[in-house]
Amino acid sequence: MEIFFIGILLFVLSGVFSLFCRENIKLKMITVLSFFASIFAIIPAFKTLLLGLPEGLICNWNGVFGEVPFVIDILSAFFIIIISFVSFLGVLYSNGYMKPYEGKSKKFASHCFFLPMLTASMLLVTVVQNALFFLVVWELMSLSSFFLVIFEDDKKEVLSAGIKYLIYMHISVVFIIALMALMSVKAGSYDFETFKTIFIEKPYLKDIIFFLAFLGFGTKAGFVPMHNWLPDAHPVAPSHVSAIMSAVMIKTGLYGILRVLLIIDKPTALIAFFMLCVSVLTALYGIVYAVTQKDIKKILAYSSVENIGIAGIGIGVGMIGMFYNNSVVTLLGFSGAIFHILNHSIFKSLLFMGAGSVYLKTHTKNIEKLGGLIKSMPKTAVFFLIACLSICALPPFNGFIGEFLIYLGLFGSLKMDTSGLFILIILSAAGLALVGTLALLCFTKIFSITFLGLPRHECSQKVDADVSKTMLIPMGCLALLTLLIGISAPIVFVPVSCSVADFVGVQYFYTDFVAILSVLVKLFLCFGLFILIFVIVYVVRMLICRKSIVYNTWGCGYDKGNNHIQYTASSYIGPFSSIMTPLFKKIFDVKKPKGLFPKDAHYNSSIEDVEEAYLINPIVKFDEKFLSKFERLQDGNIQHYILYGLIFLILALVGVVFLG
Repeated sequence: MEIFFIGILLFVLSGVFSLFCRENIKLKMITVLSFFASIFAIIPAFKTLLLGLPEGLICNWNGVFGEVPFVIDILSAFFIIIISFVSFLGVLYSNGYMKPYEGKSKKFASHCFFLPMLTASMLLVTVVQNALFFLVVWELMSLSSFFLVIFEDDKKEVLSAGIKYLIYMHISVVFIIALMALMSVKAGSYDFETFKTIFIEKPYLKDIIFFLAFLGFGTKAGFVPMHNWLPDAHPVAPSHVSAIMSAVMIKTGLYGILRVLLIIDKPTALIAFFMLCVSVLTALYGIVYAVTQKDIKKILAYSSVENIGIAGIGIGVGMIGMFYNNSVVTLLGFSGAIFHILNHSIFKSLLFMGAGSVYLKTHTKNIEKLGGLIKSMPKTAVFFLIACLSICALPPFNGFIGEFLIYLGLFGSLKMDTSGLFILIILSAAGLALVGTLALLCFTKIFSITFLGLPRHECSQKVDADVSKTMLIPMGCLALLTLLIGISAPIVFVPVSCSVADFVGVQYFYTDFVAILSVLVKLFLCFGLFILIFVIVYVVRMLICRKSIVYNTWGCGYDKGNNHIQYTASSYIGPFSSIMTPLFKKIFDVKKPKGLFPKDAHYNSSIEDVEEAYLINPIVKFDEKFLSKFERLQDGNIQHYILYGLIFLILALVGVVFLG
């Protein structure tokens, strides 16, 4: 455990030392220290995950937090590994992405300070077992990510998104404080281990505790309807920050839910069904809005909402298995969720890095202005394509495995003799299938419009080279992992399933583990056969077609193609958006042509989130109108402020006397 804290210390020191370094070596120094820090953090986590032996350390801070246990168990070990690995690749990527900002922005130093601080706080969240200290590191994580999001705070939309994110995070922490306070009062201690005793005598508290946890941690994760901060924060943040936030930071919300489930031990039917229903809704909501967006990073942000929903479906299936004492369904559900968390952390960070590379070269996030980038950015295009194939859950890439296990869990739940559950499972499986279909539509759109065809705007015509090696190397590592994890699923399943063994129970785990592993081995053999056939066909083709002759296809009367006759993002999803019109609020920006020879005309449409349009915005407008009535109180007169303070003290004194 001491090695883990050396890693935390190195992360913190890298941020502190960066304040005193020259700007051209800040990120290099952080990268080197983050590399060693990640290794120190991963070593005890790997040991715990493979051997199943938790490591712990107790710090005694009398008068402040009391005894604070830090524990690396098999659940936290899994999250430590993905947080450390993805965060390091994000820092490495930032060396190339942040190059244009060196010496040009005063906020560069603060960015370098908070980047490793975010990683350190996320790691501490996974090991802290004290309610008070957990709240401290959770708030540190939120504040660090907030300052990283508002890096370009001179832009109005960036500052607005950052403030919105901070508000949502503090709404989230209110519910987490209520959760921790309730459990601490009932248990008479701040130690997580003692919280398990609450439900022996008071099982009715399970529902209350879980709903508080879901509202608090679910807001961080991005479950509907608490997702609204996510599509605004991710597009404005630097791309490596978006990658870290989407790939691992929002997963701390899922970690919180899983940790509370371990404390509750056995969920009730109400919270199990609730988790499954909300997760299906979240997945559908996220992918439907991802399909309709034009901002490349906003597409990926809504896709993160979708994938949080998919992981939530796995958790919901596992909870149903726990309630009905079905160990196979429990293992399939939770293993599928954990596998999907691992897979999403890889392919989503790769997608955000790819989007960042495109933005760095073109200076636009609007895919309607892109096109043809596969010619000038071939490596980025290949890596992005691999991530698109993986996120669409196409074999043999890693995205397939997690959803495959979740499907097995859903179909396994059908054997339970309950009519209401049968209907729910059928609808959930259908919803997950629809999500997969729409994901194909979404990511064929984003890849084809961005990288294929001809450039649609001068910003993409001017791109003449790919990004630097410091940006390509982390993308290449992630792309390689998507394939390696996919074709070695039985091997990866061993540590993944071990991380959820506590949910299943030791007495059932081994038998169920062997049964599922045998299925994955057969799947692995199918993947191997597929790859072998592909290689043979490719080699034979290369031998036969050594000399290729290129012919131009018939162009329907056109001499050559141009960017005006190819699909736009809007036309590509036109049939879908017309069917789903009642679910959207469309905003049009139209300037009609006038006169015989019009000089200027344009048409643009965008989709606004219905929750923001019909729920969030009316509340904000009401608040502004209500608070504006009190503007006269803030008149700048210090004597009035002293009077307000005096009135408050008198009222407080009267209240104390009255209550006494």
